[in-house]
Amino acid sequence: MSLRVYNTLTREKELFEPVHPGRVGIYLCGPTVYKPPHIGHMVGPVIFDAIKRYLKYKGYEVMWVVNITDVEDKLIDASVKLNVPVEELASRYTHEYMECLSLLGVDGIDRFPKASEHIQEIIEMCTTLIEKDHAYAAEGNVYFDVSRDADYGKLSNRKVEQQESGLREVESSGKRNPSDFVLWKAAKPGEPTWDSPWGKGRPGWHIECSAMSMKYLGRTFDMHGGGMDLLFPHHENELAQSESTTDQPFARFWMHNGLTRIRTKSKSGEWADEKMSGSIGNVVSARDLIDRHGADMLRYFLLSTHYRRPIEFTDEALANARKGLAVFQRLFERLERITSKPFPTEGTDIERAAATMMETEQGPLVRSIIGFKMKFLEMMDDDFNTAGAIAVMHEMAGEINSFIEKNRIDREKQPEMIEAAMAATMTLRNIGGILGLFRQSAARPQAVESGLTDQLMKLLIQLRADARQQKNFAMADAVRKGLSEIGITLEDRPEGTIWRRE
Repeated sequence: MSLRVYNTLTREKELFEPVHPGRVGIYLCGPTVYKPPHIGHMVGPVIFDAIKRYLKYKGYEVMWVVNITDVEDKLIDASVKLNVPVEELASRYTHEYMECLSLLGVDGIDRFPKASEHIQEIIEMCTTLIEKDHAYAAEGNVYFDVSRDADYGKLSNRKVEQQESGLREVESSGKRNPSDFVLWKAAKPGEPTWDSPWGKGRPGWHIECSAMSMKYLGRTFDMHGGGMDLLFPHHENELAQSESTTDQPFARFWMHNGLTRIRTKSKSGEWADEKMSGSIGNVVSARDLIDRHGADMLRYFLLSTHYRRPIEFTDEALANARKGLAVFQRLFERLERITSKPFPTEGTDIERAAATMMETEQGPLVRSIIGFKMKFLEMMDDDFNTAGAIAVMHEMAGEINSFIEKNRIDREKQPEMIEAAMAATMTLRNIGGILGLFRQSAARPQAVESGLTDQLMKLLIQLRADARQQKNFAMADAVRKGLSEIGITLEDRPEGTIWRRE
């Protein structure tokens, strides 16, 4: 099946054909670094990291750019409020953003251009737009003349009159029309400024992304991504100013991920789901969530919903994600117990083992697992359906567990059956790797915990065992229940009790 991608510009799934054969250019709008990163900032990077991994799996050479907005009104306002220089504040939150990306396994970004380092490109673009009569200077500002763009609004399907701008601003700033948007802002006291043909000033938000994306990816590139909240006016304005500058198509595919929603209680006491937003003040710290739930689980959680759908951020959804990921962790542990060895990060998968196994008792498992892998790839070819791909992985895990139980591999440990189960499970691990899953020790997540935590858990497990031996079952049950309430599961096995995060 050929890769098909939903294009916001056409409102259709289209056959993916890159601008340059064999090469793909991706631009994803990054954060304005005026506060610590929240989980919403991680959604786009995790999604596009999985997309890049899959494109590379299909043989493409991929260049992925994510910008850092370090010149913008919100950052300047935060700088004044906190009495911290803009550069220092931007550097602090950029570092925190990068740390969270690293923890979540987002390691495929090739460039992180900063707006402050591309002033010359922005000025050149403004100059070209003025020369082509698509922009004009007024009182030290430069504005894009929306009336000069005949197809303005084609991305968002919004009319020019829907641009949010007031008549008072028109009168005071020299704008010709309420819908015209700023490309260059005249200097104000205390703000970062640069010299320009129109006097000292700084760039507007929209033109930063146009200048940086075209510098690194060319005038026309393959994929432009971002959240649905950026569709208008940011992406609409990017599209208008870029194509007015070059007279060429800007991005071939526009891809928008659904917004992160969080359940909150209203003043009347009713629960409702609303958009997670810094301006609303209902954001959840990315670093806190990673520390609390683990990076692999959060990545699994974010990819368990199709990228175009909203992500419902609730305790129930997180609990379901923990349980879902635990299915694979238990399977890896099961193979560890069978082989008495740590589950390998590399090994023979089912396709390489198929030649020797297809005509044996293991043949049905081989055919089934190869079929599941093809189904996984079909899901990814259908607009990068990571949610469907993960569902196929669960089917695959169920098939492997059934094979182990049916053939009594846990007890009889036949070498040829173990080999088949290992190859099937390695196939599962490998396709999970296409999504960036199972980066940590999937078989023993508790191994990453601190020594103190491990010692405390051993103590609690021993106290519970002592209580059961003394027939104090109420105490033993209380220990298990208390641990469960904080997300820790105990499993009693013949060789002893183990623990894991749910």
